[in-house]
Amino acid sequence: MFFDPVYLLFTLPGILLGLWASAKTKLTFDRYSRVESLNRVTGATAALRLLANAGIRDVRVEETQGFLSDHYDPTGKVLRLSPGVYHSDSLAAIGVACHEAGHAIQHAQGYSALWLRSSLVPIVNLASPGAYLFFLIGLVLNMSALLWLGIICFGMAVLFSLVTLPVEYDASRRAKQLMVSAGIVTQSEAKGAGEVLSAAFLTYVAAAVTALLTLLYFLFRSGLLGRRD
Repeated sequence: MFFDPVYLLFTLPGILLGLWASAKTKLTFDRYSRVESLNRVTGATAALRLLANAGIRDVRVEETQGFLSDHYDPTGKVLRLSPGVYHSDSLAAIGVACHEAGHAIQHAQGYSALWLRSSLVPIVNLASPGAYLFFLIGLVLNMSALLWLGIICFGMAVLFSLVTLPVEYDASRRAKQLMVSAGIVTQSEAKGAGEVLSAAFLTYVAAAVTALLTLLYFLFRSGLLGRRD
């Protein structure tokens, strides 16, 4: 199996950041999953209340399977929450639920970064699987056309990761503000729920850093980065 140690040299900072971010997210979620909200509001109720407070009544809140599989589906206007979030009245569950409701609010208000990310999904799904293969074959066979195709395909994944950052940050920002104004949690409780969201955001930062470093590796190996004419 082909393995280039230079690849590890380029991407190691992103990998380490990702491991740290994942561990921090899990520890923070576990910590606040044991802290019940004073109002005993479940994640499902919190999401519905946040949406209603924003004047949004055409989004369904459903339970889905999987650990932290929570997401908002803009195509069907469905907010899906994992069992540990849907039924729980912990600060962690409320934070996650309100974050996903934040995405629904973005959608309703026509948030441009969310629209751009949604537009990139089919392109990335089509381009990403072949990026490494195109690049590797182009590198081995010294075919510049395939090298460029791999770089362009992976570049779309990098763009998606970068666009994801403002989308996720804005959803968390909305959640932190609105969960208090909607009467879901107190100001002091919002701090704990917000810590969960801040930790989770680091995983998106790590993913973007790793993707960007991988693209730099592609450019370096193709001779486009660091080439002296």
